[in-house]
Amino acid sequence: MQGAIATIRIKNLRLRTYIGINDDEIANKQDVVVNVVINYPADSATESDNMDDALNYRTITKRIIKLVESNRFSLLEKLTADVLAIATEHAWVISAQVEIDKPHALRFADSVSMSLSYQKS
Repeated sequence: MQGAIATIRIKNLRLRTYIGINDDEIANKQDVVVNVVINYPADSATESDNMDDALNYRTITKRIIKLVESNRFSLLEKLTADVLAIATEHAWVISAQVEIDKPHALRFADSVSMSLSYQKS
């Protein structure tokens, strides 16, 4: 199908990492919830049915897990930017968005989240 745009959605990837600047945040891993949306042209994949013509969401997810769980972050902005960098690495990606929730950041809120997006120029 000519002109088709594929959308990969990695939903509610629950991970643990060191995130924050307070002493307890520096000392203890916290939960984060990662959501990623990646758009790329799907013409080759829809016509060939060959894995080499599609983005491999499993590979992308494994890289995100390794990044998040193996590092320390002071700011949610930095963590979100680093995940977005992985989501946009492949030359086919035309746009992407990453949202990361920090569920226990505020006492009376379900979570605090940061969202960053990318659009190929």
